[in-house]
Order: sequence, then C-alpha cells, then structure tokens
Amino acid sequence: MKIEGYLFVFCALFFAVMDLIYWLWSHDPTGTTALALTIGLAGLTGFYLLFTGRRIDPRPEDDKDADIAEGAGELGFFSPHSWWPLFTALAAATAALGAVFGWWLLLIGMLAVVLAAIGFVFEYYRGHFSH
Repeated sequence: MKIEGYLFVFCALFFAVMDLIYWLWSHDPTGTTALALTIGLAGLTGFYLLFTGRRIDPRPEDDKDADIAEGAGELGFFSPHSWWPLFTALAAATAALGAVFGWWLLLIGMLAVVLAAIGFVFEYYRGHFSH
C-alpha cells in the first residue's frame, strides 16, 4: 500500500502548488476552495493508505522482487449479475429530480433509495434469518 499512499501524497503536494498558483493568478475564492478541498481529500487518502500499510503485512505489489504468482488466489466474491445497482441508481435519480421538482418526489425517491439499498445489502444474505 506504500505505492498508492505515496501516489496520493504526491497528488496532494501537486494540488497544493497548483492551488497557490491558481490563487495568485485568478483570485477566485470558489476555485481556490475547491482545490483546497482536493488537497485535503488526497492527503487524507494518502495518510490512510500509508498508515494502514505499516500495520499490515507487505503485499506482493509492495515487494520489488515478487513474482506474479505470489499475487494469485481468491480476491473476494463479486456478484455475477445483479439488478440492485440499477434500482439504486434509478431511485437516486428520482430523489435528485425530486430536489428540483418538488418535495413529494424527493420523499418518494428517498424511500426508494432506502428500499433499494436494503435489497442491495441483503441480496446474498443466507442463513437462519434468510427469506
């Protein structure tokens, strides 16, 4: 995780320099604030990756002498097909349109977002409490 952490820290430093140059040339408070928030986000992500990288065992990606075969194995479970991302996106779009057109549509959209999120989370729920 060191490579990713250094990449984000480098991005934060780059954005800091660009933010200073942008402020000196434009005197635009909105763009300067947006770049400052970008610095914070990149710095926070880089700090997290570097901090977490010290606490876990080195990965094959962190070893310069590692073979490709060392990274083989199961990476996790990924759903082969699911309709829930589509339903969640449609519900979020309805809620966003509700913010434009009326509170009643926003409430319907937020209810749909909650129901779609519940369906998304419990799609592969198995065990004693499965339905």
